[in-house]
Amino acid sequence: MCATNSRPTERFSDRVGDYVKYRPHYSPDVVLALRDECGLTSEHVIVDVGCGTGLLAEVFLENGNRVIGIEPNPNMRQAGEQYLSRFEDFSIVHGSAEQTTLPDRSADYVIAGQAFHWFQPDATRREFARILKPEGWVALIWHDRDMESTEFLRAYEAFLQRHATDYSTVAHNKVANYGALERFYSPNAIQTITQTTSQRLDLEGLRGRLLSSSYAPREGPAAEAMLKELPSLFHRFALDGHVVLEYRTRIYYGHLTA
Repeated sequence: MCATNSRPTERFSDRVGDYVKYRPHYSPDVVLALRDECGLTSEHVIVDVGCGTGLLAEVFLENGNRVIGIEPNPNMRQAGEQYLSRFEDFSIVHGSAEQTTLPDRSADYVIAGQAFHWFQPDATRREFARILKPEGWVALIWHDRDMESTEFLRAYEAFLQRHATDYSTVAHNKVANYGALERFYSPNAIQTITQTTSQRLDLEGLRGRLLSSSYAPREGPAAEAMLKELPSLFHRFALDGHVVLEYRTRIYYGHLTA
């Protein structure tokens, strides 16, 4: 098996367990921000595209929204069903950003967390515009790992550059840069909200967080070298047995014109 799978819909098939357990969750502040800026209420229907294990859908369900997840990967879809099984207003279907399978004008909000960089922008734009109700909103959300604010974060970024198989080509901030997002929303304006969050991880947690990333090799010599070096990196910077990954949560939102 290759260290990473080149097909976007399959890249996380062997990472579901680590993704569920070690990826950063979303704060209710995401919902509050969309309430304040876009008028989001609990009555709005949310379509979460690239729903995966349901981490983003969760905060909208807790707000009382009906959420329809769209997920092409069967392993991730099953994990999302299990993780969010306590919510009666959640459903998840086999579909993609380019072909959601949903009816026209069925969504008040289309959201995507840590996912848009895997989509085909032109086909996705047409599909989102089709399923959105008039005056509906699109919100694209990422946790951007802070690469510079601490010595550990700088060292971790250098570690990824050395070991991650295709980090430089698939990292979301390189694929879905601001210019690409402006083109997606054009001719409408793109608006941005920035929040902060963090993860406090022990060595097992840092290992799991690393392996949840599609660019990290999971087996073979590259993976062995990466995982051999990880403990020394951790112990150089750990305080009380933990390191801290800091993130800026960026919400890009706006309307689409059909």
